[in-house]
Formats: sequence, C-alpha cells, structure tokens
Amino acid sequence: MLHLQMRPLPRLAPHTTAAALSSSLHRRLSLSASAYASSSSSTSACAAPFSTEEYLVATCGLSQAQALKASKKLLNLKSASNPDAVLALLAGVGLSRPDIAAVVAADPLLLRSRVDNIAPRLAALRDRLGLTAPEIASFLLVGAVALRSCDITPKLEFWIPFFGSFAKLLQTAKRNRSILTSDLEKVAKPNIALLEECGLTVCDIVKLSTPCSRLLVFNPERVKAFVLRAEKLGVPRSSYIFKYAVGVACSISEDKVAARMEFLRVALGCSMDQVRAAVRNKPHILGVSEEKLRRKIDFMVAEVGLDPEYIVKRPMLFTYSLEKRMKPRHYVAKVLQAKGLMKKSVGFRRLVGYGENSFVATYIDSNKDAVPGLADAYAANRAGKMMSDVISGS
Repeated sequence: MLHLQMRPLPRLAPHTTAAALSSSLHRRLSLSASAYASSSSSTSACAAPFSTEEYLVATCGLSQAQALKASKKLLNLKSASNPDAVLALLAGVGLSRPDIAAVVAADPLLLRSRVDNIAPRLAALRDRLGLTAPEIASFLLVGAVALRSCDITPKLEFWIPFFGSFAKLLQTAKRNRSILTSDLEKVAKPNIALLEECGLTVCDIVKLSTPCSRLLVFNPERVKAFVLRAEKLGVPRSSYIFKYAVGVACSISEDKVAARMEFLRVALGCSMDQVRAAVRNKPHILGVSEEKLRRKIDFMVAEVGLDPEYIVKRPMLFTYSLEKRMKPRHYVAKVLQAKGLMKKSVGFRRLVGYGENSFVATYIDSNKDAVPGLADAYAANRAGKMMSDVISGS
C-alpha cells in the first residue's frame, strides 16, 4: 500500500491575492494528489483485487473494527486511486497518520470526494483561515461532510468571529453540524437579525445556542414563532430575561410548557396566576423535568420545611442542583445549627444562593476548628455519600 510522504506546502507571501492563493494551492494540491493517484494506478495493475477493508487498515490506520464499519459505506470503491489522492491532501495540510485515521473513521465517504473540490477547501482552512494542523483535524472530525458538500470557507469566516473563537464554534458544531452547511443569507443572518431586534446581543445569542443549538439554523418563520411564544409567557422583549424565554420556547413544545405549568400548580397547591408570575421571573424553570421538579419540591417541603407559597415566590430555587447544592448545604446548616454555630433564621434561599467559594468560606472554613470533619462531610455529601457522624458528634 501507498505510504504518505508528502512535504508540507510552503507559505505564500502575505500580499498574495485570495484568487491567486486559491488557484496556486489548488493546483499544487491537485498535482500532488494526482501523483499519488497515478502511483496507485501503476501499482494496482499487477496487485491482488482491491480490498476496501484492508486498505482502511493498512493505509488509513483504522482498527479492524473501524474498518469493518467504514467499509460498509464504501461498497462501490474499486481502487485506491481516489482515496490515495484524498489522503495526500490531508497529509499536505499537516495531518498526522493518527489524525487521518480518526478523520476517515469519522467520515469514510471523504475518501470518495472529488479531489478538485476539496483541495482548495482544505488549503483555505490553513492558509486563508489560519487554522493549525490540529485545528484542521478537529474540524474534520465534525465538519468533513460540510467540507465535501459545500464551500466551507465563507461560513467559517462568518461563524468564527461570531462565536468569538474557532473552539467555541466547534463546540456548537458538535451539537448541531448543520450550522456548517446552513445558508447564511437566507437562514442564519435573518435569524440573528430577528433576535437582535428583540434586544438580544451577540453574546446572548451565542449563549442561547448552547441549550438550543438549532436556533440559528431553523427556518426563520419558525424562529419568529419562538419569539411570539416567548412573549406569551409574559416576558416582554425589553426584559433582560427575554432571552431565557426564547430558549424555553425553542427547546420545549407548547404542550410541554402547558403541562409543566399545570404540574407546578398542582404540586405546589397554588394558583395558575402564581405559576405564571414564577415563570415570568424565571422562565428557566420550565426547562426542568417534572421528575426533577417533584424531587426538589419534596425535599424543600419535607426535609427543609418550606411552605409551598415560599417556594413559588422564589422560582430561582428550582434552578439549583438538588444533589450538588441543596442537600449538601442543608446538611451543613443542620450541623451548625445543632452545635449552636448558626442561627436558624438564616433562610434556605440565602443559603443555596451563595457562590460555592463564598459558601465554603462563610460556613465551612470559618468553622473548621469548632467542627472538625465538616469539610470532608460536605464533600462526601456533594459526591452523593451521606455522613452523619459530624452531627452526632461521635
């Protein structure tokens, strides 16, 4: 099998025009790829019948299991000619053999790509966008399909500064790869413009794309519908909370929103008006599953002793982790109160509202001499392990 020994392509002068850059790199990469293809053709004439699975193992570096899986997508591959040319292009932009193996395993169909299509696109990743070889490898693990299906460069030139960095774009693309192929002018930009008209900043929109990664690539009419649904939750567009309402509308259906609000009404024994007020204050709570809401309500009522009306007026409580914050901090409060080191008047909302470092400094570090082992007990509780010896004093 053919071994890759392609020399890195030289950097072009900074003043080289974009057109000259594309043409020059395209020509050199294509010529190199053609040389690999020619070499493969000349050697294959007297070789045994082509085996895709063997090629994937011996030349691409895949494991036997990976090769078996990948070969099912390459059933019509009859020779090493085009695959060799593609591998040459990947080596030409600096990918190592392990990188190439990972990329091919992620998208075997890349080996069947037209060389004259992907050659300038690969070159542009390095020389126009300035991506390093590891960054190109990372991108191809997610975006190889986009590379072979469209001119990816203009899209990356738009999205990288929008998200603030290549790494942040990659995080979003891993959740929603269509962001790399969606139409910028007809889909992405109109959606962004609409959200900005609603008062959202670019930073807000980027944050929204984390829980709702498809928001930017939905049909613009659908995004308009999300905005209207967010307004129906009672959150005005002028409110800084509106972005959270849009996130809820994007990620949860209207039926689920209605069901979750009804669940809160019944579980807390309050009026729907009180639930609506809670949602206007913290739309995030509609993103919490009914099971998690139930467990939090049960804990706050049965263990902490809170009145349901107290809870519904403080919807932020539903946004805190039950296992990592509520239970461990309530445990610490019981220990300190039992030893007379903390007033019982300290509210649960205040207790769980502290940032982690502030809570530890205020309630654990300041009492480490009076209550030996408290820090370990708190850490154990956060890890899901109960320790009661600190309370009992044994």
